[in-house]
Amino acid sequence: MRILITGASGFVGGHVAVACVRRNWPIHVLARPASDLHGLESQTGVTVFRGELHDPAVIRQALADVEAIIHCAAKVGDWGPVEEYRRANVESLRVLLDACKGLGLSRFIQLSSLGVYPARHHYGSDESMPLPKKHRDGYTQSKVESEQTALQYHRDFGVPVVALRPGFIYGPGDRTVMPRIIENLRTGFLRYPGGGNQALNTIFIRNLIDAIFLALENENAVGEAFNLTDGERVSKRQFIEAIADAMNLPRPTRTPPLWFARTVTWFYEKIYKLAGAKQAPPYSFARLKFMGLNLDFSIEKSRRELGYRPRVSFADGIKETMAYYRAQGWGSPPCE
Repeated sequence: MRILITGASGFVGGHVAVACVRRNWPIHVLARPASDLHGLESQTGVTVFRGELHDPAVIRQALADVEAIIHCAAKVGDWGPVEEYRRANVESLRVLLDACKGLGLSRFIQLSSLGVYPARHHYGSDESMPLPKKHRDGYTQSKVESEQTALQYHRDFGVPVVALRPGFIYGPGDRTVMPRIIENLRTGFLRYPGGGNQALNTIFIRNLIDAIFLALENENAVGEAFNLTDGERVSKRQFIEAIADAMNLPRPTRTPPLWFARTVTWFYEKIYKLAGAKQAPPYSFARLKFMGLNLDFSIEKSRRELGYRPRVSFADGIKETMAYYRAQGWGSPPCE
C-alpha cells in the first residue's frame, strides 16, 4: 500500500520509513524544508514533500493516492509552554485530519504514548484507565489532547484512527534521549530516586514497528487505543546498568528517597519557571517520572486484539542498541 509518513526525519518515523521501503511499499514523506532524511530521498518508491504540517496545500499534495497514514511527527521535550506543544502536536494534527475526511483511507496510525496516563505509580494499568485532563508538562498534555482529537475524528467523520501508546522507545538511531542518558552517566549525574527497582516501560524500536504494521492490517483496531511495551519487566536499574556496562561507564549508586527527589524537583522547576528559563532544569517532573515511578502497563489488549508478540527481548534489544552507540564513538575505553 502507499503510505504517508510524517516525522520521517526523526527516530521512530525514520525506522518506519525504512521498514516500508524494505517491504517495497511506495511511501510519501512529509518533512520540513531543512529536515535531513539521511538518504531516504534516493530510495526507490519514496516521494518527499517539503513543507510544514500546518500547511493544508502541502498536505493535500502529500495525500494524493495515499491509502494509509502513519503519523509520527511531534514536538518532543520535557520543558516549555504548553501552547508551543499544542500548536505542533494538536493544531497541526487537526489540519492533517481535516484533509483526511472523505478520502477513504484504510488506516490513520496516531503515535501516542504511555505518558498519557496519570503521573503516578502503575502496576499493570490498561487502556480502561481514564486519562487525566491536565498534566504537568506541555509535551504530555499535548499527547493526551492529540490522541483524543484523532479518536474524535474517527467518531465524528469516520477517519480510521488507531492510537498506539508505546512506552520508552529505545534502539539504534535515537539522537536525543539515549545520548543524554550516556552523557549523564559519564558525568555521574544519574540517581535512582526510590531505589531503582521500579519498572520502566521499555519498547525496542523493531517491536514498535511490528505493532504499527499489525495495526495497519487489523480492521478491528480502528477506533481503539493500545498499550505497547517489550512485554517483560525491566527495572530502572536494569536498564541504566545495561547502558553503563556497555559504555564502560560507572554504574550509578545514589538512591535518594522519592519524597526528597520530589521536593528538589519542585524547587528547581519553581525557580526555573520564575526565571522564564528556556532550558529544562537538571531535575524536572518528567525526568522524575522516568527514573522514579513504577511504570508497569498491561499489553494484554495488544496481544489479544492486534496479535502483538514482541519478537525482540530486552536483552537482545539493548545489546543491539548499545553496539550501535559504541560504533558511533559514545563509549569510554575499558578500565585498566
